[in-house]
Amino acid sequence: MGEAKRRKETLGEQYGQDERILSWVPITKKQSELFVAWTTRGAWIGIGTMVAAWVTIRFIGPAFGWWQVVD
Repeated sequence: MGEAKRRKETLGEQYGQDERILSWVPITKKQSELFVAWTTRGAWIGIGTMVAAWVTIRFIGPAFGWWQVVD
């Protein structure tokens, strides 16, 4: 408990607040982690959508006679 009190006295108002990436950028490390998580999830959703579209265009559509693939 003594370490926490010492840290609180040293940091003052900054104690308990999220640390910023850079002092002049108003983005915290937690916000940057959330941004990476969301963009990674979005990228995987985009990749899955692209694969589903490719399978539909290349295999499903021609199998049902919706269109013909030109080789």
